[in-house]
Parts: sequence; structure tokens; C-alpha cells
Amino acid sequence: MDGTGEEGYAAFLAERRGEILQRIAEAAARAGRDPAEVALLAVSKTVGVAEVDLAWRAGYRAFGENRPQELARKLKGAAAYPEMAGARFDMIGNLQTNKVREVVGNVALIHSVSSARLAEAISRRGAARGVTSDVLLEVNVSGEQSKSGFSPDGARAALDAILALPAVSVRGLMAMAPAHDMDAARRVFSGLRELRDELAARSGMALPVLSCGMSDDFPIAVEEGSTIVRLGRTVFDPSYVLG
Repeated sequence: MDGTGEEGYAAFLAERRGEILQRIAEAAARAGRDPAEVALLAVSKTVGVAEVDLAWRAGYRAFGENRPQELARKLKGAAAYPEMAGARFDMIGNLQTNKVREVVGNVALIHSVSSARLAEAISRRGAARGVTSDVLLEVNVSGEQSKSGFSPDGARAALDAILALPAVSVRGLMAMAPAHDMDAARRVFSGLRELRDELAARSGMALPVLSCGMSDDFPIAVEEGSTIVRLGRTVFDPSYVLG
């Protein structure tokens, strides 16, 4: 929260949300899509519970966390704000198998299933708790060494076994694009969509969710088929210039 205080920050959040939704609508129109097909996930990993509450009041309903311990802190803190009882939290960051117990049953969607081993751990924990986790397979479409996730061929090879797990429901795919390269970002997003289409046709599963697009590239992601954009700085940082 910046120096303008709570009232000023709340006004910023509401105004910025309107600007983001307008950008999403424009990108959807360019692609002949309905903007209602695109969900806006506010990545709250760098802010506190008070800021999340203000974002809720501004109209945000879904939030993303990238660390299990921060997710737990947000969930505990949100209990102090009864009006946030319907808030959705997703896990979007790298998840280690030994942290699965902190996530399963506490989030609406796990975006970052990056290996068959992790999917198996999520399923085991879910089976023990009697819950099924909705998940996305994270795919490293660009092949960057710094990014985690299945290779496209790895996703093809692992899909059937993951679909067979008893307490995991694969809802689609997730990817991150290279930073500061809009042409490369478009190739990643279109490649993710094409891979989803291929896997859906092969498996007979709809796989409707494509989680891609962040602060710098979300309009391109929407043009290429994204159904969830994950925005952090754009939502919460008043110094971020929305291009």
C-alpha cells in the first residue's frame, strides 16, 4: 500500500481493475472471443491480507499465491475479513512434493503441476483427505532452462498416467512466456493452445483451462486463447504503468 493511504489505494485498485478489464475486452474482441471466457487472477504474493481485502472490495474474487507458507498466512488472515468468505485462492508457483499437504484441499486450482511425481503426490494426499484436486499441467513451451514444467513431449507422454490418478482432475495447461519478448510470448501462448487442442482430441477430455499471460503480455495471451491471466504488479503496484 503506498503513501496515499487506504482510501487512495482502494480507489487505485478499483480504477486499475476497470483498465485491466477493458484491455481484456479489447484483446478478446480482436480474437473474436467473449471476454467473459477470461478469468482475472490477482497474484497477491507480494501484498498483505489488508491489500487483498481492499482488492476484494474493488471487485477481485480470485487470488494467486506462489508459496505454500504464504498461502497459509493469507488463508488464516482472510478469516478476519468475513466479507471475503467466498474468495478463491489458487497455487501458481513451484510446488515441492513435501509441501503438497499444505495446498491440497486449500485451493481451488493448482496451476503448476510440473512432473508426474508431483501429480502422484497430490493424488495420494487428496485420496487420504477424501478430496480431488483440480490441476493444470505446467508446460515449458519455450524450452528455457530457467523454467520448470513438462516439455511438450513430456506432457504428451505423461498425460494418460496423470489422467488415471484417482484424486487429480486435469483441467488444462499452464505456461510462462519469456520476459520482454512479445513475439516469443505469442509463440508460447499459441503453442500452449495447440498442445491443449492436441491432448484434448487424443484423450477425449475437454481440458478447457489455459492459464497464461502476466502483467506485461496478458493481452497477447487473451488473443491466443488464455482463459486465466495471472496479474500481480498490474493489479497491486501503483507505480506499474499499464501499457
